[in-house]
Amino acid sequence: MSIGSYNLARLNEEAFERTGDHPALFFEGSWHSSRELYDRTVRLATGLRELGVRPGDRVVVMMTTCPEVPIVYGALWRAGAVITPALFLLSAEDVRLILKDSEATAIVTTPEVLGTVQAAAPGIPSLRWVLSTADGDGVISLSSLEEAEPGAIAPRSDSDLAALMYTGGTTGRAKGVMISHENLWHAGQAGHELSYIPGIVRTIVPLPLAHSYGLLVTAVGMHAVEPGVAILQRWFDPGNFLALVQEHEVQAAAVVPSMLQMLLGQPLEDYDLSSLTKITSGASPLPLDVIREFERRVPGAEIREGYGLTETTALVSTTPFGARKLGSVGPPVPGCEIRIVDDDDKELPIGEAGEIVCRSRMVMQGYWRSEEATGEAMKGGWFHTGDIGRLDEDGYLWIMDRKKDLIIRGGFNVYPRDIEDVLVEHPAVALAGVVGRPDPVKGEEVVAFVQLVPGQEVEPAELIEFARSKLGRYKYPREVSIIDAIPLTPVFKIDRKRLRTELDRTV
Repeated sequence: MSIGSYNLARLNEEAFERTGDHPALFFEGSWHSSRELYDRTVRLATGLRELGVRPGDRVVVMMTTCPEVPIVYGALWRAGAVITPALFLLSAEDVRLILKDSEATAIVTTPEVLGTVQAAAPGIPSLRWVLSTADGDGVISLSSLEEAEPGAIAPRSDSDLAALMYTGGTTGRAKGVMISHENLWHAGQAGHELSYIPGIVRTIVPLPLAHSYGLLVTAVGMHAVEPGVAILQRWFDPGNFLALVQEHEVQAAAVVPSMLQMLLGQPLEDYDLSSLTKITSGASPLPLDVIREFERRVPGAEIREGYGLTETTALVSTTPFGARKLGSVGPPVPGCEIRIVDDDDKELPIGEAGEIVCRSRMVMQGYWRSEEATGEAMKGGWFHTGDIGRLDEDGYLWIMDRKKDLIIRGGFNVYPRDIEDVLVEHPAVALAGVVGRPDPVKGEEVVAFVQLVPGQEVEPAELIEFARSKLGRYKYPREVSIIDAIPLTPVFKIDRKRLRTELDRTV
């Protein structure tokens, strides 16, 4: 077997040859050069092969964000293995399910989450090794494997798996999404093509690299045409984020909406953020009020939204810098087709809302060992996203909400996002989450949960009236509960599954 045209290990090698040795990554007070990162990658790849990791083996990577994450990813691809990322916030039971379902031969971790890994690992028949960035009982240190001599890239075909990504499981048990080398190569290329601006080379990355969005950012970086610098955060901290932007004159950032909302709670005016001009937001919808307020307080910054799912290698559409429509997630990226369909898969006219379906070379190979789920998602050769949206006359996509989150009140469709966007316009509201409560008369009733800005006070009745003044009579929430914090998923999305559990407590 030859090395495929889209082999990610070869892409990583070409990126180093193309951009040369330069300061490439800053993490917690230390700089790491591209030469150091590349050398460690190729040595670790050999060390993994000598250990016994074989092409096609699934290796779970459960690490806090650190320089070793991209090194491990690159080494596993070079050894021909399949990375199986797991968020470091997962429980031992969640990790155990991933280890068992993927039949992983190894798991790579960091000291902060080693205890969770050790609780999850016993009794997994396929698991042979626990690897860590530090020494410890029962673990193999990555540094010991990096003592190996550099070796060649393991042959893999373009359709071979590069990653097995487990979905969040917010609507049931998580499924393994099969992402090939070709899928991720094309996603990285499209992301680079649409985001590259000559001279914009200093980027801050607060995202978990185990998420599909973080993996996309990694792939985009391997398509770089000029030396770039990544400023990594172990985990998102808004104060530290702002300090790093000021210290390193960061020009670009990849974030999720809740991060921007948290940043608005900081004294932005106390920092020199004049270098920060390009911000990309993804993973969940971004309220317009947040865009306007952030750009007002950080003059010169432009926020653009993108849209994607794990099953599409995190990319379907994105807004071009300088050509955005506020509230839209932009036109489809090159090579991606989008249609809006009804429940019978009939294409709907421009401007009409329906389910978003797409096809591209970035769409997954399928769900791991689940032909039934794959067939349902890929009806007619189009991936059915489960999201509701519409296309305008210019081909820009507008996201309404998740199909499964749709509230049907008295026969009318109510999209939670519409209500959440209105509620966060109130000066006392920091975050809002909306769900439906079963109702014997209306079918479902609209219930909102809000998190207040620190130091602010407001009565639920006032928020109900505020929403009623801005929304249709069938839309506005009849109940508002003020809670300490809106629950978020490990990747900072509103966790509506947990909000629904709050309904019982508010009866």
